[in-house]
Amino acid sequence: MEGVNIDEILRENVRRNRSRVVDYDPIRGIGCLGVRREVDSPDSHLPELVPEAMLDDRCYIAASGDAVGWVKLRSIYDFEYWAAKCVKIKDKLTGRDVPFVLNRPQRRVLGVLEKQRLAGRPLRLIMLKARQWGGSTLVQMYMAWIQCTQCRNWHSLICAHVKDTAASIRGMYTKMLACYPQEYWAEESPPQFRPYERSINTRVISGRDCRVTVGSSEGQEAVRGSDYAMAHLSEVAFWPDTAMRSPEGFIRAVCGGIARAPLTLIVLESTANGVGNYFHAEWLRSVRGESDKAAVFVPWTEIDIYADEVRDAAALWEAMDDYERKLWDDGCTLEQIQWYHDKRREYPSRELMAAEYPLDDVEAFANTGYGVFGIDLVSRLRERCLPPVAVGDVTALSLKGFGALEGVRFVADSRGPLKVWHFPDNGMSRWNNRYVVAVDIGGRSAASDFSVIAVIDRMGASGKPEIAAQWRGHIDHDLLTWRAASIAQWYDSALLVIESNTLETENTDGEHSLYMLSELNHVYPNLYRRPLLDSVRGGEELRVGFHTNRSTKSIVINHLIGVVRDDAYVERDVDACDELAVYECRQSGRFAAKPGHHDDILMTRAIGLYVASGMPEPVLRRRSPFSRRYVKIV
Repeated sequence: MEGVNIDEILRENVRRNRSRVVDYDPIRGIGCLGVRREVDSPDSHLPELVPEAMLDDRCYIAASGDAVGWVKLRSIYDFEYWAAKCVKIKDKLTGRDVPFVLNRPQRRVLGVLEKQRLAGRPLRLIMLKARQWGGSTLVQMYMAWIQCTQCRNWHSLICAHVKDTAASIRGMYTKMLACYPQEYWAEESPPQFRPYERSINTRVISGRDCRVTVGSSEGQEAVRGSDYAMAHLSEVAFWPDTAMRSPEGFIRAVCGGIARAPLTLIVLESTANGVGNYFHAEWLRSVRGESDKAAVFVPWTEIDIYADEVRDAAALWEAMDDYERKLWDDGCTLEQIQWYHDKRREYPSRELMAAEYPLDDVEAFANTGYGVFGIDLVSRLRERCLPPVAVGDVTALSLKGFGALEGVRFVADSRGPLKVWHFPDNGMSRWNNRYVVAVDIGGRSAASDFSVIAVIDRMGASGKPEIAAQWRGHIDHDLLTWRAASIAQWYDSALLVIESNTLETENTDGEHSLYMLSELNHVYPNLYRRPLLDSVRGGEELRVGFHTNRSTKSIVINHLIGVVRDDAYVERDVDACDELAVYECRQSGRFAAKPGHHDDILMTRAIGLYVASGMPEPVLRRRSPFSRRYVKIV
């Protein structure tokens, strides 16, 4: 406690608690969303802040003198009012049925949906959840509001990883209709579900002709092909992903039929379930702005129920670890830290606690199972990723032979396989040992692994090696080796490192593919060579190419682990980060990509950075444009 004034801490804590108190009254419209105007209400007989659009409704004058008509009209324009006035939910703490007054996270999510709705856009959202703040409740009641007050014949789907979960979500809807005040229901038939034909999965809202269907990712065929306008897809990260059935295929089949029109809705929501699955990939796309869905994450610190009475502030402060001190520095109250401090005792590690109660999306996805690269470290790499400055390919006087190294130039093509973040220096300065070009050889067909050519600039602007360019595609292997040589020649006669396993083990047109490297060796001298023991003549010989086996793979991957940990290189390609995020060390000790994913980009980084680490420092070129060097693996 030395140097700490606990009284100052307590005064700051009081200030923080006061700042968290927000004056919110959805009936009077205080603290509610949207542009509002104060008018006298015939229902409450008090001034209420109502949505400005409500005043332009042709029924407004009549409703101003009718309390029931007022509630019905305002419910059409004001979801927060409708929820508090017409909806009952089960309170998580007391178990009693209470009016649905939105909490802080629910209001934030509603703000995203309302912004889209008021702009006349389709409603699209992906939501990464922490525990117990009512995200699913908010989404389901918003869909109910649309079906009960906005649209008729507007059908919805509720689909979860198991059918019981989806049925539980629809149970909220059943409770809402059962408790709906009869006087505020706009239809002649009472607010209730009625059967739809003979379906056990579908119900119809009386008087609205809106169908509500429940399903599960395990029984996909039962919900395909219907005329949905809205889809609430829950716990997507836990949906099974097999060769016969994938979340991506099912969601595409269901949501592909939902028009991009106002008041159509698609919400993907889930707690995290590691990285590399469909939900994680979709979340990253949304965060990058590449998806049609707005990304929303709610940290546990935003959830009001996660706070406990502080029994002894001085003792708590003394017991706080570095993580809890950071919570204080980031603005948490002592009550929140007391809750975290006590809750943390239930978990064997902070990482498992963070998986259930994350502070950010990085922590949420951190529990990856056998992941090699920490998700927080991969996220740090992502921060420096950029769109390429150019996309296209290189061309030369010929595809193969000496001509492949003559007249090499870049040709822009938005669909080309080569992404360039940093062009080679066209000035007078030429360098030896500046660039490394690493090649991972994939398959020829579109269904096989990609071939990747990565250019690493050892003199990056930050003083670290950084990715300057990357070629990725499918091509015949002989053409690939020459394309790599063209790119290496373009980048200042770079050291060309070709991962040679495929070429040393396969046959092509009856000839051993190692001939490709021998042919390239006669034309492009600056090739990486590995030492081999010569059992006949004694000593070592040098063979072109980097051979990946169990031993060398372990060496280069462990080197890459250290490079990523130490923030010792700059990544530019988001696809590389995606591969690092799903790279695993299996229980057998074998390194591999998560099933269904690639590691071709990752291997170019592992091999290229390892080779680069053993090269001499870059120097201005004096005489020979080539420097034949190798790195000995020990």
